[in-house]
Amino acid sequence: MRYSDRIRRLLTSPERRVFEKLRTPQKVQGYLDKLPINFELDGETYMSPRAVLAAKTAHCMEGALFAAAVLAYHGKRPLLLDFRTIPGDEDHVVTLFTQNGHWGAISKTNHAILRYREPVYKSVRELAMSFFHEYLMWDGRKSLRSYSKPFDLSKYTPEKWVTAERDLFWLVEALDASHHFPIVPKKNLRFLRKAYDVELRAMKIVEWKQPKHFKRRG
Repeated sequence: MRYSDRIRRLLTSPERRVFEKLRTPQKVQGYLDKLPINFELDGETYMSPRAVLAAKTAHCMEGALFAAAVLAYHGKRPLLLDFRTIPGDEDHVVTLFTQNGHWGAISKTNHAILRYREPVYKSVRELAMSFFHEYLMWDGRKSLRSYSKPFDLSKYTPEKWVTAERDLFWLVEALDASHHFPIVPKKNLRFLRKAYDVELRAMKIVEWKQPKHFKRRG
C-alpha cells in the first residue's frame, strides 16, 4: 500500500477534508500562516499533525510535521530540514518541497524572518544558506551553524507521527541526532560581523503577540 493511502486510511473525514484542500505547498503555507503560534503555555509540546488540527495552533516543529503530513497525503516525500544554532539560540525546522526541479521550504514562525522559501533554489544547501543572515542573536551575533540532511519521515509508519496522541519528543531527538552539515568554515568564524541595529529592530516584528501574563510551566 502506498504511503499516501496509509495516511488517508488513518484520518477522519473532517481531517481528510482539510488535507484535500491543501493540494500545493503554497496552500499548506497559507493554512499554517493563519494558525496562531503555539506559545506552549502549559509546557513544551511536540504535537502530531492530528493534534495540530485539533488545537488549531503550532510552533515551528509542529508546523513542519503538519506540512510534511499533508505533502505525504498528496504523494510527495515528507522531508524535514533542521537548523542548528549556537548555544543560547533556538533551532528551527522547515518542510522541504520541490517544484519544477527547484527546492522551496514551508516554515511556521512568529517572526518576520525565517519564513517560507519560494521554490527557486537548485540545492538544499543553497536553500539552507538563505537563512544564514537572518539567524541572529539579540547582541547581533550570527548564530546559524549547521543544517541537516533532508530527513525523510516516510521511514516511520504514519501511525507513529501523523496521528500520534502523545507528544513526539522521540522524533525531535531523532532529527537532532541525524547528520548535519556545517555552514560556517571554522577559519572564517572570527570574521563574522555583527548585525546592524536596523536588522535587530526587524527581529522584534512578530505576527502573534505573546500573552501579557505569559509564564511557561514545565
